[in-house]
Amino acid sequence: MSIYAIADLHLSFGENKPMDIFGKLWENHEKKVEENWLKTVEEEDLVILPGDFSWAMTLKDTFLDFYFLNNLPGKKILLKGNHDYWWSTLKKNKEFIESNNFKNIEFLYNNSFFYENTIITGTRGWSIQEDNAEKIIRRENIRLANSIVDGIRKYGEDKEIIICMHYPPFTGFETPELNFIKTMKKYNVKQCIYGHLHGTDAQKSAKQGMIDDIDFKLVSADYTKFNLVKIK
Repeated sequence: MSIYAIADLHLSFGENKPMDIFGKLWENHEKKVEENWLKTVEEEDLVILPGDFSWAMTLKDTFLDFYFLNNLPGKKILLKGNHDYWWSTLKKNKEFIESNNFKNIEFLYNNSFFYENTIITGTRGWSIQEDNAEKIIRRENIRLANSIVDGIRKYGEDKEIIICMHYPPFTGFETPELNFIKTMKKYNVKQCIYGHLHGTDAQKSAKQGMIDDIDFKLVSADYTKFNLVKIK
């Protein structure tokens, strides 16, 4: 059993939002995702989707996007991204999934999951370039710490922890309240995946590999050429 990740699917089966306006790479990207997914993922595997899953504006309008996801193998965990405007409360998200009989889809939001002796947790994050940066980063860092503690309390201190974020976790702030990396190190996190970055320039400058004893991976769909990244 394996753990895979892919962020920024930007599905739009229920919306008129073709992604090929962002370049030839995005032409028929849903088909590329499907083909690569079917070649890679077994039913018992886990796939983490760290944000920007659907362009839909409301939860009900995500039906076709979740239908697509539901028909792919594996258990899926979704994290909220900055373009997931459809995202409602955790309760309403779960009710929507259950009412439509979509299987093996979970939502990561102030909680944690356990798979293959590994704690899966995280938060959306935020960017210093966005509005209200310090306020929102401070709040997101609290959510990150709380979600890690939730996993440790439920599953034990001796388990590996994989952090999922949508935004890159590098805020540029050094104070613990505004520094996601310091929070990860406090709880001995060894791996972090993130998405959000698109385009050659942004992706070339992405921080990846071992930094402060944590392995960072960018898993934006266009960066991976719509392949799923094996993280465990």
